[in-house]
Amino acid sequence: MNNEKQHKFDMRYLKMARIWAQNSYCQRRQVGALVVKNGMIISDGYNGTPSGFENICEDENNVTKPYVLHAEANAITKLARSNNNSDGATIYITASPCIECAKLIIQAGIKRVVYGEQYRLTDGVDLLKRAGIETIYLNPDEDEREEE
Repeated sequence: MNNEKQHKFDMRYLKMARIWAQNSYCQRRQVGALVVKNGMIISDGYNGTPSGFENICEDENNVTKPYVLHAEANAITKLARSNNNSDGATIYITASPCIECAKLIIQAGIKRVVYGEQYRLTDGVDLLKRAGIETIYLNPDEDEREEE
């Protein structure tokens, strides 16, 4: 696939991840993730509490509860319950991954990470690069090429 076509797909999937993030019940921050392989979305996730828990991500002090799952973790663990696998896939995330999610991405065999927002900590992205995973920061709000 040529670079221009890949860029358009990357932008569109990132925009779809943003829409998916709106499913999150978290108040402080909503994050979405899509796992794409061979041109198909094979998994999705957004940040939130584990299955069966109340859909409240923050405590009374507006601090995120320690058991809230990140969007990437939800998307990757959802794959574990399906017949798909993420070997060689791309994950699209609305925010750059933390170090814990970066470890999951590496272990899941994901080869590309496209994210749309820089997080204050860069240790997750640094680890992905160290593992040889292609990491791409794209901001759909700043990209003028998409509107063709």
